[in-house]
Amino acid sequence: QVQLVESGGGLVQAGGSLRLSCSASGIIFSIYTMGWYRQAPGKQRELVAAITRGGSTNYADSVKGRFTISRDNAKDTVYLQMNSLQPEDTDVYYCKADRVVGPQSYVMDYWGKGTLVTVSS
Repeated sequence: QVQLVESGGGLVQAGGSLRLSCSASGIIFSIYTMGWYRQAPGKQRELVAAITRGGSTNYADSVKGRFTISRDNAKDTVYLQMNSLQPEDTDVYYCKADRVVGPQSYVMDYWGKGTLVTVSS
């Protein structure tokens, strides 16, 4: 059974930092692209940052220079270091694992249940 478990969310003041972790089980972690997404009530879930199996990263424009995604394949864990947090970063943050399989490029993906980040002004 695949499980992605996020941790590290909480309440922080504007300008502060948090580090989110997502521990994976039930998958061969090293072959998956790992991503962090966020979603506010009534809004679409949006990509925050992603890291490929090869270590390439991409970020939403709104977090570039403030957030850093990294992965530890030995620990089956992906991290999101969030610095200079702002109230607009308040959201539920979700971890996602995905990979493309087969000749028809089927996307296999799994989601965690999310962790709440609240940034006070």
